[in-house]
Amino acid sequence: MDEYLENPFPETVELEITDSLDLHAFHPKDVKAVTEAYLEEARKKGFRLVRLIHGKGVGVQREIVRSVLAETDFV
Repeated sequence: MDEYLENPFPETVELEITDSLDLHAFHPKDVKAVTEAYLEEARKKGFRLVRLIHGKGVGVQREIVRSVLAETDFV
């Protein structure tokens, strides 16, 4: 049971890369990696403009996304 709590999805999940990514479905600990991977794949597909949906709340995901954007040289 502890293994499930650490990784409820033991297999890689493939997501279609479109011009937007809704981060509501992701745990905050995964948002940085998901955002970085999404931006790289969106760039490879030729997207010049994308939308990252992080929600309102207390701003945890928003701050993570802003940090990734600030650290990404092609943004």
